[in-house]
Amino acid sequence: MKEHAVVISGGGPTGLMLAGELALAGVDVAIVERRQNQEIVGSRAGGLSARTLEVLDQRGVVDRFLAEGQIAQVTGFAVTRLDISDFPTRHNYGLALRQKHIERILAGWVGELPVAIYRGRELTGFAEDDTGVTIELSVGASLRGGYLVGCDGGRSLVRKMAGIEFPGWDATTSNILAEAEMEEEPPLGVHRTALGMHAFGREEYEIRDGKVIFASEGPVNVMVTEKNAGGTGEPTLGDLRQALIETCGTDYGIHSLRWISRFTDMSRQATAYRKGRIFLAGDAAHVHSPVGGQGLNTGVQDAVNLGWKLAQVVKGISPASLLDTYHAERHPVAARVLRTTMAQVALQRTDDRTEALRDIVLELLAMQEPRKKIAAEMSGLAIHYDLGEGHPLLGRRMPDLDLTTSDGPLRVYALLKNVQPVLLNLGAPGSLDNGAWSGRVQRVDAGYDGVWELPALGAVSAPTAALIRPDGYVAWVGEGTPDGLLEAMTTWFGQPDKETPKPG
Repeated sequence: MKEHAVVISGGGPTGLMLAGELALAGVDVAIVERRQNQEIVGSRAGGLSARTLEVLDQRGVVDRFLAEGQIAQVTGFAVTRLDISDFPTRHNYGLALRQKHIERILAGWVGELPVAIYRGRELTGFAEDDTGVTIELSVGASLRGGYLVGCDGGRSLVRKMAGIEFPGWDATTSNILAEAEMEEEPPLGVHRTALGMHAFGREEYEIRDGKVIFASEGPVNVMVTEKNAGGTGEPTLGDLRQALIETCGTDYGIHSLRWISRFTDMSRQATAYRKGRIFLAGDAAHVHSPVGGQGLNTGVQDAVNLGWKLAQVVKGISPASLLDTYHAERHPVAARVLRTTMAQVALQRTDDRTEALRDIVLELLAMQEPRKKIAAEMSGLAIHYDLGEGHPLLGRRMPDLDLTTSDGPLRVYALLKNVQPVLLNLGAPGSLDNGAWSGRVQRVDAGYDGVWELPALGAVSAPTAALIRPDGYVAWVGEGTPDGLLEAMTTWFGQPDKETPKPG
C-alpha cells in the first residue's frame, strides 16, 4: 500500500493549490482525482480576485495567469461594479479567466513539483486511526495518508463519511447554464426581467473600457433563471427551451447542445473544517451562489491557510493543535461570503420593493467609504484573522512593499516563494534576532520609506518589524520593541531549537 504524508481527494483549484503549497514546503503529498486529465466540460468560475492574485504572486506564479487572462475592474456587488484601481496593491484589479484555464495553469505548476496524482480514481471510503488514514479507491486499491483533505466539491464524500454536518439555506432560485447553437442571434449580455436574470455570451470575448465584447460567431453560452427552484439533477434541452420561452418569449431556435448544467443559490457551510486527521477545503466546506465570484477564490485561499500549518505538523515543527487555527480563521471568512452572496441574490430580485432597495444600495456604494469597505471585502483584500489586539497590520495581509536591502531592492512577496515565514526587521540592522528559530524563520534587515497603507483602512503607522506567516498574513508587529515576538514565533512556528551545548 502506497503511503503519503497527506492525501487530497479532488484535483480542482483548491486541491491543486493545496498540493502545490505542501510540495513547496517539502511534504510528501498525493491527489486522488476522478478525471483522467484536467479538462472541464461546462462553465464554472470566471476569474481571480485581487487577493488570490497576490497569493499566486507570493508563490512566484502570478505571471502565468496574467499572461492568459484579461485584467479588468470586475469586482462587484450584486449588479454594480466596484472600482479598486485606487487600492494599495500591485493587483488593484480582477482577472477575467475561465476556470478551465485556471485549472490548466495550476496543474502545470503542480506538475513541476513532486506531487503524486492518481487520476481516473476516486475515494470510496476511509478509516482513520491514531497514526493516519487508510483510503479506499474506486479501482480496488488503497492508499495510506497521515492526513486526508476533502477538496471534493459541494457533494463531498469525505465530508459525508466524516459525519460533518452541512447546515444552511435551501435554494430560492435555480439557473440553467448551457452552451449550444442558436438559429437566431440572441441579445448578448446580461438582462433582468420580471422572472430574474438571464445572459447570452460566447466563449471568446474581449474586455474594452470595462465592457465585455463577445465574438460575433460560434456557439452561444446561455444562462437563464428557471421559473421554479425545485429542479434536481441534470436539466435537459427541453427544460432550457421552456425556460427561454418563459423568459424571452422565444428559444432562439436553440439546438446542438454542447453541455448543460444547473446551479442554485443554496448556501451551506460545514460545521467543522477539521475532524481529527480529516480536513475540508473549498466547496466541500462551503457552497453558495456564484454571484460575486467568490467561490473558487475562497477555496484557493483555504488551501493557502491550511498548507503551511499542515506542513509544520507533518514535519514535527508544530503541535497538532496548530491545525485548529485553520477552522478558527477560515470558517468566519466563508460564513461572511455566504452572507454577502445571499444579500446579492436578494438584490437581484425584480419586484418593485427590491428595485427600490437596490437603488438605495447603489447610492451607498457610490460613496467612497462604503465602496472601499465592500470592494475590499469582495476582492479578498479585507480578510482579517483575529490574532488579538494590536497594530492594524496584525492578522491582515502583508503589503507587497518595495524594500531596500544591503543586497539591493527586494519585494516582500519574493520572500514568501518557498512557503517560509519571514521576520522583517525595518529598524537598525541586527536589532532583532530570530535566534533559536533561525533554521525555519528567515530574518531580513531592510528599509522602507513609503507610506503604509491598507485597503479600506487607509494609512497606518509604520511598524519597526513584522513577523509574516507563509500565507502572507502578519502574526506579530514590532513597534520599537521585541515584546511578544518570542511568544508569536512559538505559537506559529513551534518551540525554539535547543541550542547545541558549547564544547567544555
